[in-house]
Parts: sequence; structure tokens; C-alpha cells
Amino acid sequence: MEGKPRPAASASDAISAMDDLIATSMVGQQEFARNLGLSVTDLICFAYVLEAEGTPVTAGDLAGRAHVTTGAVTGILNRLERGGFVTRQPDPADRRRVRVAAVPAAAERVRAIYEPYYARLAELFADYSPDEIAVLADWFTRAGGLARTYLEESCES
Repeated sequence: MEGKPRPAASASDAISAMDDLIATSMVGQQEFARNLGLSVTDLICFAYVLEAEGTPVTAGDLAGRAHVTTGAVTGILNRLERGGFVTRQPDPADRRRVRVAAVPAAAERVRAIYEPYYARLAELFADYSPDEIAVLADWFTRAGGLARTYLEESCES
């Protein structure tokens, strides 16, 4: 499959389009979180738990990924646990650590909200050739790494 002709764009045009996508996505995350009875930070932490695909994560892992203190992550986990999103269990190797796992029914609730959006994204990707998708995936991966690095560097304590 060949890619379709694309309009010319500069790096500035791409950054502007990216900024618009990020802003719209942030509003979407707020709405998705509200529909689930969560804050955006709670939803982000739950997404990290889901991303682990059944492998329990530690509270410390979540604190680091979400850029919150371990004290704040305790409050997040309390809310997620009360809401039926996660369970906490002591780490068998270190009883001082807690392992967090998603409750399957909660994972399904979240997937039900996101799946229609992901289906639309899949339709959009169908307009691109495999080579174009490879470029997009490479760019998203590298931009994500750059964003994480910049966040780490600019938010040092």
C-alpha cells in the first residue's frame, strides 16, 4: 500500500498540530477520568498499572512514573482501591513494599471508554502506508523519550 499525498508542512506546523493534539487529549483525559469518578492523576496511575499487563507494580514505581511523592501515591492508591480499580498486596520478597494490580472488571470499564477512540485511531492509521506508520511510531517513541528526559531534567528537586 502506498501512502496518500500529504500537504507540505514545516516543523513549526507539525509542532502546532502536536500542541493542538496534546491540548485536546488533556481535555479528553479529564473527561474520561471524570466519567470514571477519578482524577486525571488517578487515571494516569491506573493506566500505568494496566500497562504492566498483569504484572503487579510497586507504589514506588507509580510515584516515579507519575512524578508524585510516595505520600501522594498512597492517597492515589487509597482512592483507586476504594473505587474498586486496584488491589494492593505485600511484596513477597519485601513485606515493606506493596504490589498493585488492576481489578479485571475495572480494567474492562476503562477499556470500554478508550476502545471506541482507539478504533477511530486505527481507521486513521489505515490511511497510512506501513512505512509511514513506521515513521510515526518511531517519532512517537522518540518524542516520548525526549519528553520523559526533559521532564526529569526540568523537574529535578
